[in-house]
Amino acid sequence: MQLKKVAEHVHARLVGNGDVEIGAVASIESASVGDLIFVEEKANLPRALESAASAVLVGDFGAGESSKPLLVCAQPRLAFARAARFLAPASHRHSGIHASAVVHPAARLANDVTVDESVVIGEGAQIGSGSRIGAGSVIGAQVRMGNDCELHPNVTVYRGTRLGNRVVIHAGAVLGSDGFGYVREEKTGHYEKFPQIGRLEIEDDVEIGANSTIDRGALDITRIGRGTKIDNLVHVGHNVQIGEDVVIAAQTGLSGSAVVEDNVVIGGQVGIADHVRIEEGAILGAQSGIPSNKIIRGKGIVFWGTPARPIREYLKELAVLAQLAKKK
Repeated sequence: MQLKKVAEHVHARLVGNGDVEIGAVASIESASVGDLIFVEEKANLPRALESAASAVLVGDFGAGESSKPLLVCAQPRLAFARAARFLAPASHRHSGIHASAVVHPAARLANDVTVDESVVIGEGAQIGSGSRIGAGSVIGAQVRMGNDCELHPNVTVYRGTRLGNRVVIHAGAVLGSDGFGYVREEKTGHYEKFPQIGRLEIEDDVEIGANSTIDRGALDITRIGRGTKIDNLVHVGHNVQIGEDVVIAAQTGLSGSAVVEDNVVIGGQVGIADHVRIEEGAILGAQSGIPSNKIIRGKGIVFWGTPARPIREYLKELAVLAQLAKKK
């Protein structure tokens, strides 16, 4: 593809020859002729210009004369990601239902849906246009799935779950399973299961990592907001409400009825107890712990430790403890 077409797609300013052919993206180290690379810091620009790449995506610092064609924009990493998708070769998979798949007669699939080997689709399920369901996946009864969704192999979607458009679910994820809710009988100490009859709703442009599990609501709805990205091995309990454009790293667990507002960032191995509220824009550092009913408030503030508190406060406490240990 001509570089000027890439520039137009990512809204970058072209400096140099726009007729250069670009076939792929690469790192500075692995680049070869025909590749596009990116640079976020001016110090790395000379190395990029000495590479074999045919063109470089740079920030405004690289707008001058260059030995290579440049694409100049405010966020080169973001533009690079968009360029990578634009340059990706079109899939050669054909839509259709594999002979080994089991599709209930009452399920409704758009004409261009792809269903791979050994998939099971239940009664009343609806699958939107352009969606793909990977081998061994199970789609329960009454599931609603939007357009252009991608389910990788061995995904399980329980009955009644709803997925928006362009949702990506990686291998082994389980969506809409029962929440962990039990009632203890005082006399015997035995546990009786509390009804888990709500549902799970996942909005547009959500991506969920491999082997993650998201419970449906007990009586109401568990909801994952538009654009949220969930890493591998994350657990989301019943009745949890997650807002838009939230990022959650691996091995994090959210207990029942927790609320995470828009644009929150959650690091790896964070433990969030029940009925916690994380307000908009807060950042939880890795391995933080949030006790029950706690409210975390502070847009752009990093919280760390157990119980989590602003990182400056936490680091001061660590410094004091270190001094006490030295004195002792």
